[in-house]
Amino acid sequence: MRKAISCNYNIRLRKFFRLRLLTLDGDAVAELIESYENDVRALKDDALRISWYMRGGMPYDLAMNLSFQEKELINKIIKDNLETTEKTKMPFF
Repeated sequence: MRKAISCNYNIRLRKFFRLRLLTLDGDAVAELIESYENDVRALKDDALRISWYMRGGMPYDLAMNLSFQEKELINKIIKDNLETTEKTKMPFF
């Protein structure tokens, strides 16, 4: 059942993407692809930063599989820890 739901969802996404491409001209398609590439780059950057701050406690592949909400929460914890480090004047590195 779960596989069927996932399959239907993926088919709908592909149809949406194809319809969107069909309505765009060449320049708009190039802009869309560039925006997707920027999104991918931002996701990778976020996952790498989480892995670095976790000092190996969370490998890159696990960080890539985190949900958006989980990444937000981890980034908030990292920010809080950095602020605490600044306030206490303790070395971070």
